[in-house]
Amino acid sequence: MARYMEVCLSDPKYGYYRRREPIGAAGDFITAPEVSQMFGELIGLWCAVTWYQMGAPERIHLVELGPGRGTLMQDALRAVRGEPEFCSAFSLHLVETGDRLRDAQCQRLAGAEAVWHLSLESVPPGPLLLIANEFFDALPVHQYEMTADGWRERLVTFHDGACRLQLAPLPCALNRPGQPGDVFEHAPARNTYMADIAARLQRHGGAALIIDYGHSEGVNGDTLQAVRTHRAQSIFAEPGLADLTSHVDFEALGRAAPGLSRHGPRRQGEFLRALGIEARAAMLQRSASPDQAKEIDTALHRLLDSRQMGDLFKVLAVTQQDAPVPAGFERYAAVAKAL
Repeated sequence: MARYMEVCLSDPKYGYYRRREPIGAAGDFITAPEVSQMFGELIGLWCAVTWYQMGAPERIHLVELGPGRGTLMQDALRAVRGEPEFCSAFSLHLVETGDRLRDAQCQRLAGAEAVWHLSLESVPPGPLLLIANEFFDALPVHQYEMTADGWRERLVTFHDGACRLQLAPLPCALNRPGQPGDVFEHAPARNTYMADIAARLQRHGGAALIIDYGHSEGVNGDTLQAVRTHRAQSIFAEPGLADLTSHVDFEALGRAAPGLSRHGPRRQGEFLRALGIEARAAMLQRSASPDQAKEIDTALHRLLDSRQMGDLFKVLAVTQQDAPVPAGFERYAAVAKAL
C-alpha cells in the first residue's frame, strides 16, 4: 500500500502532485490557510515569538514543508512585518516537489526572497523554524489487517485493468492487539522524516510546528482515503488523479524525535484559541462589512469547532530540551496581541 500511495502521489510523470493544483475551491480539498487568513497570521507570529524565546539568533531559516499554494506563508509574512528584527534574521526556504504547486507559490509570494528545495536535506545548515501543515498525512503508509492467524499486510494488485486489495499469504511479526478485521497503519516514511527534522534541531537548534489531522495515540483503524473535487471516493478509482491521505499517528511522530522536548499534541481549536484567534477575529470584524463579518464567523467556526477542524486536527511542537514552552502550549499565550 505504501508503494501504491507513493506512485499515485509522487510519480514524476503521472503523480497527483505533479499533475494537479489540488488546493482550493476549484481543486480537491481545502486546508486551514485557505479557510481564513487568521490561521497563517497566527502561525507567522508563533514563529516570531519562538525566535525571541530562542534568544533572537542573528540568522535563522524559516522552512515550510509542502507549502500548498503559498497561502499560509503569504499570511505569515504579512503578520510579521511589524517585527523588523525577526524579518531581518530569517531566510525563507520552501520544500516542494510539485511543479504546478511551486508555480502557484512563486506567484503568491512574489517579492519575497525565497529558495525552493526538493527535500529538507538541501536546506543549508543552521537553526530553523519549521512549519508542516497537512504535510505528514500524505506520506505513504503500510496497512495490516488482523486475520484468524495474525496480522497480514494489505497488498495492492493489478488485474483485468483494475487495482484490487489482497492480503499477504502469510502473517507478519506485528505485535499489537486486534480483533479479526481490524486494520493497523504504520508509516515508516513519516517517522524517518520526523527523525531527520529532530536531528537538524539537535545539531543546529530551533523548533518545528506540525499541524495535521490524526490521533494523539496509536490506534487501530483504516483511515486511508481518496478525495477528488471535495468528495470521497475509492482509493483505486482514479490513481494519480485523487488525493490520498491517512490520519497521522502523533504518538509515533513524537517517538521519532528522541532527545527533544515535545509539546502536545494539542487540539487545533485549543491551540488557536490559546494564540488569540478569537481576539483577532473580533479585530478584523470591526472594519468589515456585515457580509465579511459573517464570513469571518464562519471561518472561525470551521477552524475551532469540534465537529469541524477543531478536534480532528492536532498540533505538535518540538524544541530543544532547554527551550521555553512555545506559545499555544501554555495558558497565557496569545500572540494575536502583536497584531
